[in-house]
Amino acid sequence: MEKWTRRKYTTEFKQQMVILHASGKPASEIIREYELTASTFHKWIKQFNQTGYFKETDNRETQKKKIYCLTEAK
Repeated sequence: MEKWTRRKYTTEFKQQMVILHASGKPASEIIREYELTASTFHKWIKQFNQTGYFKETDNRETQKKKIYCLTEAK
């Protein structure tokens, strides 16, 4: 039985995939051509559209800032 290894993608690669999708290439073609999982690809799209980042820490930092601003506004 072959051991499964997690693939790592560079930020530049993720950006290229998001740009391809934004330019009109169907997600299914990108996923198949670059051998991505659908959940990974759609996660990148969602993260980039919401925050402009791909790293979880960057996303959490943005959320913490939003929460802080909301609590300070009260």
